[in-house]
Amino acid sequence: MRRAVSQVAAALLALVVGACSPFRVADMLAPKEGYELRAGVAYGEGERRNLDIYQPTKPNGDDTIIVFIYGGSWRMGHRAQYRFAAQPFAAAGYVTVVPDYRIYPEGRFPDFVEDVAASLDWVQRELVGEGESPRIVLVGHSAGAHIAALLALDPRYLEAEGHSTDIIKGWVGLAGPYAFDPLKTKSTKAIFEPAAGDVGQAQPVTFARSGAPPALLLHGNKDGTVYPWNSEELEKAIKVAGGRVTYKPLDNIGHIAIVVSIAKPGLGGAPVLKEIEEFIEGL
Repeated sequence: MRRAVSQVAAALLALVVGACSPFRVADMLAPKEGYELRAGVAYGEGERRNLDIYQPTKPNGDDTIIVFIYGGSWRMGHRAQYRFAAQPFAAAGYVTVVPDYRIYPEGRFPDFVEDVAASLDWVQRELVGEGESPRIVLVGHSAGAHIAALLALDPRYLEAEGHSTDIIKGWVGLAGPYAFDPLKTKSTKAIFEPAAGDVGQAQPVTFARSGAPPALLLHGNKDGTVYPWNSEELEKAIKVAGGRVTYKPLDNIGHIAIVVSIAKPGLGGAPVLKEIEEFIEGL
């Protein structure tokens, strides 16, 4: 108990003095136990096409495989920075995979979506097996939620890998930009320039449909980076199309708090892990 308190105190002090990012603090608080790590497994060619696998030391009997897709404005991020998000899932008994993908300027739309589709092909072939019941649950934050949404809603990406979206058991979006126009935002215009002829191809809300994998959308009502109306619009579109979706706004939660809450609800303030586990149990 004393050790846990000292860890929390040290982590919070580091955050206060500016020595660490919220992600680093979350990583400091996430226990280094509950999993065995296979790091840097190639799912394709190139430095950005590798993934990490967190194998639970105490499986929970649920054969679900969680694929966590991190955010970073399609410009930044590395799988090793998200141990704090993978560890709680693995400690809860789920095999958890964290893939890298091409980011700007190496990658532009739809390169990053195609990369994660290729990682799902690897997961399906190597961890699930052909012909097996759907076992993959996508969990994405921010840009990662945007990628997860396109993979679940637009069948073309997985069809290019020889699969249908039926390999996805369900997907969870945390603070995703599902409806915004990236060509009207200075920081994303260059990234999404290939969609200039039809920006709807880059907006998940375009592809809302019945028959898509069920979705859980979580969004903090204090998010000033990706506004909650993105989740509201996607929920509305999926329901109108006859699809399965649950949207849960989270009070007093911002853009970063929603993801660090996976590691420690007390750090971020939201029961994100609990919400995701309950969603998986209901699939």
